[in-house]
This record gives sequence, structure tokens and C-alpha cells, in this order.
Amino acid sequence: MSNMIHTPGLVNVEEHSATSATFSVEPLHSGYGSTIGNSIRRVMLSSISGAAITSFKIEGASHEFTAVPGVKEDVVDIMLNLKGVRFRVYGQDIQTLRIVKQGKGPVTAKDIQTNADVEVVNPDHLISTIDDDKARFVLDLTVEIGRGYRTIEEGAAKKASDMVALDAIFSPILRVRYKIEKTRVGTTTDLDKLLITVDTDGSITPQDAFEEANAILVNQYTALAGKTRIAASEPQVVNGPSNNSELTSDLLGDEPTALNTSIEDLNLSARTTNALINNDIHTIRDLFALNDAELRDLKGFGSKALDEVKEKLAELEL
Repeated sequence: MSNMIHTPGLVNVEEHSATSATFSVEPLHSGYGSTIGNSIRRVMLSSISGAAITSFKIEGASHEFTAVPGVKEDVVDIMLNLKGVRFRVYGQDIQTLRIVKQGKGPVTAKDIQTNADVEVVNPDHLISTIDDDKARFVLDLTVEIGRGYRTIEEGAAKKASDMVALDAIFSPILRVRYKIEKTRVGTTTDLDKLLITVDTDGSITPQDAFEEANAILVNQYTALAGKTRIAASEPQVVNGPSNNSELTSDLLGDEPTALNTSIEDLNLSARTTNALINNDIHTIRDLFALNDAELRDLKGFGSKALDEVKEKLAELEL
């Protein structure tokens, strides 16, 4: 087994449909396939933000345990149907929407009167059925942004007094499954390959959901790692449909070895060079491991030194 913990890359994205895709991640350190796969799966299912109906009011129905005049379904059935309506909401504000339908026929999600900040993802989803030509169906909805699942009890405190609360499933992820295969790098044959398949409700693409889940994990682990950094191998180039291989080339330049250039070879001022070396930053790779805030916090290193470093890296097109 190699002593190096390999840095994985997203090597392929296989799109099955607009709402389903499989992501191939390799090479992973032996045993990391399950560790990372399970982490991504749990975060995807619990922490990706989405929109859901959290409360509603039907004209002519005083509470949820009643029938609606001229409507085939009772209020409980309508409640269950409302849980299946999926939205794409632009912004964080609570949205108040309405349905007004006159005459016999089905009432579907496309009958919801939306605004510029709200889009219905599944417009053909059935909400109720009007079975009287003279009946008028009026439904007010409250749509909120959230994560995971919220019970009726948790949402009741936030609803208007004349609205009926709904338990809300905010997560736009329908299913996540993964499997582990073996892969190799050179003579190292005990590495893992992670294949993770994501199915969404259409309000978010599988690619965006995958990236958001990993960004959440990065934020969590970065907060715990402090300034500790572990040497790792070069990440793999992405060959998926996002064509990130060009982006990787732009960041690293034509020669990845440029990242190993010594700080002393950059011709920085003596003060900036000494400050970096005194903080155990000896190569351009070490620089890229820190963000602007972390660089400013280095002992003897300030904003002027940071500007000098940025100018030098821009000059080198790194």
C-alpha cells in the first residue's frame, strides 16, 4: 500500500436523463470509497436546499377534516397531493401563491399562479378534481425554502392563523446510491473507484446537487482542519461533460511542475519572501493551499505582501 493519500478527481459524468446521472470518482485511497460515498450520500439526502409547500387554505373548507363543495377529493387527499408539487424558487423569501379554477375538470400544478421568483417543476401533477360545472376552487399556498424535512408541529408556529400547516419535504433529491470498484495508479492496485448515482426531482440538476453536497462537506472539514495541510498527489483531470479539463489547464499552466517553483525564485521582496518561508510556505503549491484570509493571518505577512504575491502570480499567468 502506498504511503501517499491520492487526491481523487471526477473522471466521468454519465447522464442518464435530465434528472439522473452517475459520477465516477477516482483514485481514492483504499477504503475511502465507502467513507466518501456514504458522506456524500447522507449530505445529499439531508442537506441540499429545496422548496416545498408548508401551508395552505381552501376557500369553503374551515379545517383539514372536511369535504370541499364541488370537489371530488376531501382536504386530506388534497394535502397529500400538495406534498408532491415541486418548485424551483429564486431567492430565500417566503412565496404566497394562489389557484383559482372554475368549472368541471382536473386542477393541476400548472394552474398555480406563479410569479417571477417561482417556477413549477412538475406542472402535470394532480392536486384535485372539480366534479361540478358551477363549482369554484380557490386555494392559497405558502412555499418556503428549506433543507431536509420539517414536521407539521415545527411549521405550525410560522404559518398564518387561517392556514393549514403541512409537513414539508424540502429535499430535491429522490435517491442516491453508490458502489465501489477497484482501480490502480501505476503499480498501486488497491485503490478505490467510487460510482455514485443521483436522482433529483427536477428542481436541481444532479451535477449541481453533487457539487453542493461536496461544497458543504469541504466547509465542514476545512473548519476542523485549521491550518494543517497534508501533502497529496495531483488530482485527476475531469473528463465529464462540464469540460473542466480546460479549466484545470488554465489554473495550472501548461506545466503542472510550475506549482513546485520555489518561493525564492519568484523575485519577491526580501520581506515577503522571508515571511512566507518563516511560515513554512516554500513553493507556489503551498501558496495555493491557503486562501486570502489565511495568508493575511500569517505572521509578518499583511495586505501589501498579499498584493505583491498576487501581482507576481498574475505576471506568471498562474
